[in-house]
Amino acid sequence: MRLAVIHIGQETNDFNPVPTTMRDYESFGLYEGADVFDRMGNTGQIGGYLAAVEAAQRQIQSVPIIRAWATAGGRITVECRRFFEEKIKAGLKAAGKIDGLALQVHGACAAEDQDDVEGAQIALCRKILGPDIPIVVSLDHHANITRQMVENATAIVAHRTQPHDPFDTGRIGAEILIKTVAGEVRPVMAWRKLPLLSHQEQFLTSKGPMKVWFDRARSMEAEDRRILHVANCPMQPWLDVAEGGWAAIVVADGDKGVAEARADEIADLAWSMRAEFQKKDAVSIDEAVRMADRAPKGIVCLSDTGDTVFGGSSGDSNLILESILRQKIQSTALIPMIEPVTVARLVEAGAGATVTLPIGGHYATAFFKPLEVTGTVRRIADGRVQMSEHRSPSIDMGRTVIFEVGPVTLMISELRGVAGNVPEVYRAFGVEPVGYKMAVLKTASNFQYFAPITSQLIRVDTTGPGQSDVAGLPWKRVPRPIYPLEEVASWR
Repeated sequence: MRLAVIHIGQETNDFNPVPTTMRDYESFGLYEGADVFDRMGNTGQIGGYLAAVEAAQRQIQSVPIIRAWATAGGRITVECRRFFEEKIKAGLKAAGKIDGLALQVHGACAAEDQDDVEGAQIALCRKILGPDIPIVVSLDHHANITRQMVENATAIVAHRTQPHDPFDTGRIGAEILIKTVAGEVRPVMAWRKLPLLSHQEQFLTSKGPMKVWFDRARSMEAEDRRILHVANCPMQPWLDVAEGGWAAIVVADGDKGVAEARADEIADLAWSMRAEFQKKDAVSIDEAVRMADRAPKGIVCLSDTGDTVFGGSSGDSNLILESILRQKIQSTALIPMIEPVTVARLVEAGAGATVTLPIGGHYATAFFKPLEVTGTVRRIADGRVQMSEHRSPSIDMGRTVIFEVGPVTLMISELRGVAGNVPEVYRAFGVEPVGYKMAVLKTASNFQYFAPITSQLIRVDTTGPGQSDVAGLPWKRVPRPIYPLEEVASWR
């Protein structure tokens, strides 16, 4: 059998005004043809696909078309959307006759001119391939499931854990695709859409209501062989689109009735816990900083919920920095920031220079305002980093400056990269995180990279494009009523 592979991913945050451009995709590696497998190896969904192919022990010819991934951010440009549509068209045409398509996308991508980018991409693949070629779509479980997606996919699978395991998702999708092409299974889907939003503080699948919901999905799969996959999809909280809201998908082998019944059950379970998903654990900024300062040892990680770069926020929040300086905290701290305009000024000043300038608040101006600080430029680097603990084997942070302001070491970059959420990025620029008392993480849930050196984690209740106060965001397009913005009696 001949299977084509397409991997295109971006998660959109509609409250971040900075658009995602082709440079953002290029900074994480944009590969075509044989380079897709050569460069990605056993990493991420591509790696999971390859593992499934090897384990299948069948005569399978894989046809890699494109791998493009950008970290979460503002809506992608029209140029990006059109670029990937053309790559899909040209790639599938060049692939010749194929028996199936492994389509790996995020599921929560919107463009400047289109809400449902990936639904349109799936529909495009279906139009090109015709009604009979299986298309198995692998998603991030924070996807926004739309009717267009379901109507044009043969099966949809999604991440089973948070933090995510893309390798696992790629493997599951490939296994279902291979068995479908071989005629061993006949996927049918049932899906339910819920008028539900939630902040990200209860998104970890290791505890709380999310664990209950995801555990039930796994037990459904274990209890009935006809259930091929259950995809829980708590849509990421900052996508303001016309079909927005949580969803659940059940993929069954040939039995539509089983899929429908289980879809009702898993949707009912999520809805019954809707108030529990709204529970907040974050503490005020000043108190969080004082807690970290009082801690007996470091590293205390401060989760900047409002400026979660991994959730698409702008990365230019200075709120925790302001609190540290105003409270005259003496404990050492690491803080990442994404500000090309600030990088340009510090590069012009040069290494060793003492500079006074406004920092932060240059982009998400509805949430942050510039803060004037004085500091010393310690290092200027080109920002290219080889990664060993991330889904991308290498990233480009753009020009990156290490800037010291009192007890705070700032890592300020031009591009989003991984912000400061992975310790090896600091090390690449000559900064060893071990020994610092606190580190600000621009993520609300991806704490796993810092976990081996973390003594304590504190969620900080910051405002921003990724803030936990979802009711305080300027929603314009999500269908109303939707919980918790309004009371809703039943998801039906």
